Amino acid sequence: MTQSHIRNFCIIAHIDHGKSTLADRLLEATGTVDPRQMKNQLLDSMDLEREKGITIKLAPVRMNYRPAANSRAGRSAPSFVYQLNLIDTPGHVDFSYEVSRSLAACEGALLVVDASQGVQAQTLANVYLALEANLTIIPVLNKIDLPAADPDKVGAELVKLLGCRSEDVLRVSAKTGQGINEALQAIVERVPPPGGAPEGDIRALVFDSVYDDYRGVILYCRVFDGSLASGQEIKMMAADSVGTALELGYLHPNMTPDKTLSAGEIGYVVTNFRSVSEGRVGDTLTGSVNPAKRPLSGYREVKPFVYAGLFPASAEHYPQLKDALEKLSLNDSALQYTPETSHVLGHGFRIGFLGMLHMDIVRERLERDYRLELIVTSPSTDYRVKLAGGGYMVIRSAAELPDPASVVEISEPWIRGEIVAPAAYVGALLQLVASARGRTGNISYGESGLAVINFEAPLPNTLSGFYDKLKSLTSGYGSYNYELADYRPEDLVRLDCLVAGERADALSVIAHRGEAARLGRQLVEKLKEAIPKQLFVVSLQAAVNGKIIAREDIPALKKNVTGHLYGGDVSRKKKLWAKQKEGKKRLKKFGKVDIPADAFRVLLNQK
Repeated sequence: MTQSHIRNFCIIAHIDHGKSTLADRLLEATGTVDPRQMKNQLLDSMDLEREKGITIKLAPVRMNYRPAANSRAGRSAPSFVYQLNLIDTPGHVDFSYEVSRSLAACEGALLVVDASQGVQAQTLANVYLALEANLTIIPVLNKIDLPAADPDKVGAELVKLLGCRSEDVLRVSAKTGQGINEALQAIVERVPPPGGAPEGDIRALVFDSVYDDYRGVILYCRVFDGSLASGQEIKMMAADSVGTALELGYLHPNMTPDKTLSAGEIGYVVTNFRSVSEGRVGDTLTGSVNPAKRPLSGYREVKPFVYAGLFPASAEHYPQLKDALEKLSLNDSALQYTPETSHVLGHGFRIGFLGMLHMDIVRERLERDYRLELIVTSPSTDYRVKLAGGGYMVIRSAAELPDPASVVEISEPWIRGEIVAPAAYVGALLQLVASARGRTGNISYGESGLAVINFEAPLPNTLSGFYDKLKSLTSGYGSYNYELADYRPEDLVRLDCLVAGERADALSVIAHRGEAARLGRQLVEKLKEAIPKQLFVVSLQAAVNGKIIAREDIPALKKNVTGHLYGGDVSRKKKLWAKQKEGKKRLKKFGKVDIPADAFRVLLNQK
C-alpha cells in the first residue's frame, strides 16, 4: 500500500462518551464486518468490557475506504482505496497509559465529546496527550440525537478548547449512524499520511502484545521504516532478544495473515518468543540482519500509583498465580509485581496498579481467566522513609515500615488533580477536597456553566471513595483527572490491627496521625462484622506504636451444653457449665482465629 493512501488514527474521549459505538459504525460504513456478524462493542473482546460497558484494552483494526463522489463539493470518486488503521482506546483515567501507547502509533485522533455532557476532565487530559504527540485532532460531537443534547453549546466549548473553527467540529450520532460518512471523509482529508523510509532498515514500535497459549507471544506493531516479511529473523532492540516472525498480518478485525508489513502500516507479528521478557511493549522491533542503528523513542514508562497484596486462597495455587501474573503482565504493561510473604496469608505478590478500577479489573481477570480464588489486601501506595542513619528506603506496604525509633520522617505521594463539574457544585467539591486533606488551587469558570477546579491532595486519601463521593455530590456530572506531583513529609504512623492479641500484618495501614483514631474505629467495627464468632471471646484492637486506640469484642458462640439433660439436680448443669467455662478459657489462650477473605477488603472504602 502506498504511504500516501494510509491513515493511522485513534479514538480518544472521556469514559462513556461513545467511543466503542462510533468504532462500530465506522466498521459498518466501510464494510469491514459482515452485517450478520455485527454486534455492539465489537472491538471490546473481553467479557469484563461488555459487562461494565467500558473499554479496558486498546484494539487495532484495519478498514478499507473508498470515498464516494460528491458533486456538491466538487469531489470525484478516487480510483484507489484508502487504508484506515483505527485504534480504539479506553476512557477511564486508570487506563490513560493505553491512550499514550495508541497516540505513539498514530498521526491523528478523533476527539469524541458527548453533546449532552460536554467537555470532561479526561477530555482535557487526552487533548494534552494528543498535543504533546503532535497529532492532528478532529473534534467530534457525539449523541446529537439525544433530547438533552446541546450541540451548539458543547461545540463552542470545543472551539475554545482547541482553537479551531466551528465548522471543523463534526456532528454525529454513533447510535443512528448520522454523520459517519462525513467523519470518514474528514479522516482522509485532515489526518496526514505516515512518514518514514520504506527502503530503510526495519523499525517497528511494539505498542501492544498478547500471549497465546498455543502460538506464544504476539506483538502489535506500527512499522515506521522498512518492510517486514513473514519468516524473517527479527530482533528486539531493548530486550536484545532474537527470534522469527512466524506469521504477520493485520486485524480486519480478526487476524488476517499477509506476506509483508510496510512502512506506515499497523499489524501483528506472531513470534517464537516463549518468555514475556523477550517482547515488551514499547520496544523497537528490527531485523537481526542489518539492524537499525537507533531505536524509536516509544513513550514513557508508567509508574503504578496503588499497591495491594494478592494471595491465593490455598497455598498450593501459588505456582498457578505466578504463571498467571507472568502472562497477564505481557498483556498489561503497567502491571508490576514482586513476591511477598505474610505471616497470616502465606506466600503471594505485592502488585502495583494504576488505580482502584485497574486493581478490580486485574483481580477479576485473574479469577475468571485463570480460575484462581484470591485474597486481596487493603490498597496502599509507596512511601519514602528517611532513616536515622541518614539513608532512605521506599516501602509499599505498612508491614515493611521499620522500627519507629529508626524513622526520622515519612513522605507520602501527592497528586495534582483537575475537577470538571457544573459551577453549582463548587462549594460541595471544595469541602470534598478539604476532607481529603487536599488544597484547592485555581478555579476557573467557563461560559457553558462548567467550573474547573485545580487541587492538590495526598494520594492515599483519594484512593478509596473519593471518586464515588465526587460523583454523588455532583449528581453524576463531575469528573476528575490526576497525575503524580511529588512526595511530601507528613505526620504519618502505622495503624496495626490485633486479632485475638496477634498482629495481622496484612491489615496494617499507614495513616495520618490525625485520622488514625477514626480509621481504627472503622476498622475494628468492620472486622467485627466480617469475622465469624468463635467458641471464645475474640478481641479486635487497633493500635498505633503499641498504644490501643480502638477496640471491639466478638462475643463467644454460645453452645447449650445442658440441652440434652432432663430433670435431676441443678448441680449437674452447674458442673457442665463450669467445665465449659474452663474450656473457653483454655481456647482463648491457645485458640487461633481464621480470618476470612472478606475481612481483608474492609479497608477498601475506609477513607
